[in-house]
Amino acid sequence: MHDLGATRLAVPVGLHTGLGCDAVGVPARFGFKILSRLPAKGCVYADSDWWWWLVPAGSDQDLTWPLPACYAPGAEIPDRRPRLIHHPDGTSPYTPPIPLYLLVCQLTGIAPSWPAPPVRSAL
Repeated sequence: MHDLGATRLAVPVGLHTGLGCDAVGVPARFGFKILSRLPAKGCVYADSDWWWWLVPAGSDQDLTWPLPACYAPGAEIPDRRPRLIHHPDGTSPYTPPIPLYLLVCQLTGIAPSWPAPPVRSAL
């Protein structure tokens, strides 16, 4: 098996990336289900095996994305020649990460999980 190398997903001209860019990938078998159920969608890229959603940088903070999802800091992914398959209507390239996370959890049968805030008491 040969190394595919890596590529960074290119954000279309005119979209604002002030929050930085990471990507969340899922196997292609989940792609249409997620795309059709998201209330808001940013840039979505696909190749024959994976679909990738752009999310703001740091969207993995305090979240563990369930397998088989793959979180890609800097939107750097394996180079399988992904192509843009969904362009957002507005000027933001991002898919909101929490609805995406909840859908990925639902489709993979994994319960969503994030740390609880610390409990403080004042006596």
